[in-house]
Amino acid sequence: VSERGKYCSGFDALPMTRREMLQKSSTGFGALAIAGLLGEEAKASTPENPLAQRAPHFPAKAKRIIFLFMHGGVSQVDTFDYRPALQRDTGKPYPGKKPRIVSSATGNLVASPYSFKQYGQCGQWASDIFPHIASMSDELCFIKSMYGSNSRHGSALLELHTGSDTFIRPSMGSWLNYGLGFENQNLPGYITFKPTGTHGGMNAWSSAFLPAHFHGTQIGTKATPIDKAKIPFIDKHGKPIAQQRRELDLLAQINQEHLSERGHD
Repeated sequence: VSERGKYCSGFDALPMTRREMLQKSSTGFGALAIAGLLGEEAKASTPENPLAQRAPHFPAKAKRIIFLFMHGGVSQVDTFDYRPALQRDTGKPYPGKKPRIVSSATGNLVASPYSFKQYGQCGQWASDIFPHIASMSDELCFIKSMYGSNSRHGSALLELHTGSDTFIRPSMGSWLNYGLGFENQNLPGYITFKPTGTHGGMNAWSSAFLPAHFHGTQIGTKATPIDKAKIPFIDKHGKPIAQQRRELDLLAQINQEHLSERGHD
């Protein structure tokens, strides 16, 4: 029987695990052998450092990408998505199919209150909200082929950041870190500033089924001023350096014991 958790009566508090049964039965040596072979194969196929930078499939033109998501931002039909039919049919009932999921009654069409005109050689339509950005239209890429399948805020945010409005999937930042690695091994490769706790919450920047080190690092909360936003648990909270060192050493020891018991499984 397992030596773990025996009561004073001699009975085992927990039954043997499947792994313990295989190791201690007559076929245990076979299980150990195949575990060793599979472990070596897994070790050979696993890179030395999963966070190391990787070369992309194709030569990259962009060196840096800053993704700005403004929660509750201005509508596309008030900025760079000019809709003449919307201007013409303002006040009329919505002629298309109702959204798959709605949280309120569908009202009538409302035209944008801003004026539009074309900019640059590409002829990009833009409103008078962003005249300076519009003047650089020839240097910008406007993607207008994207659409959402859910009109509710939380589900729509999940769909934007993960590609799914119902299932938990890795976010864009997690996939980028998984595919390209981190540039600086001493800093988080994926951070999110002041994320909201609602409308998708942490699932909008989580690693889901990817390893945890590809998860986004939260800096501040929605209610935190940006100049006071910090990474959670990074403060010492008054603990001496020696105590912090002992805590880290204990955690490393526990992780090593866990690894030695399970190998590369």
